Amino acid sequence: MSVTPDAYRGAVAALAGGVAVVTTTWRRTTWAMTVSSLTSVSLDPPLLLFCVHGDARLRDALDEAETWTVSVLAAEQAAVADWLASAGRPAVDQLARVPHRSATVAAGVRVDGAAAWFECRTQALHPAGDHDVVVGEVLVAERAPGAPGSLVHLDGRLRALR
Repeated sequence: MSVTPDAYRGAVAALAGGVAVVTTTWRRTTWAMTVSSLTSVSLDPPLLLFCVHGDARLRDALDEAETWTVSVLAAEQAAVADWLASAGRPAVDQLARVPHRSATVAAGVRVDGAAAWFECRTQALHPAGDHDVVVGEVLVAERAPGAPGSLVHLDGRLRALR
């Protein structure tokens, strides 16, 4: 018996996922995308993973960019998540409308106002169906003081979690 994509999508929608933006810099361009598949893997060593569609622009950059940055979006940053998940957004200057600053040690940028940031070095890339699993060693982990909650994806919608 096989599960249809619609049945799988419907069931997995019941699983809340934190919403984050992953960025890296490659060929003098900063690449960014929204993810809801960010997961802590290990405390020792500190490892984090996210999943990226094999056709995503960011996926190509990850073949050459050694490091990347994650911004865990705060509760009020749904517009940022929507913009960086929208198909057809420009490849160049896609962060022009998103306040951000340079990462401290990794490639990419930190989204201003995020609830937390991670800067990582790719440890492994694993093919997994139509996506790839990217595992990174955490080089920097920082939580924003007084962050007003986080953004989650549940039942096909972005929701503030306070």
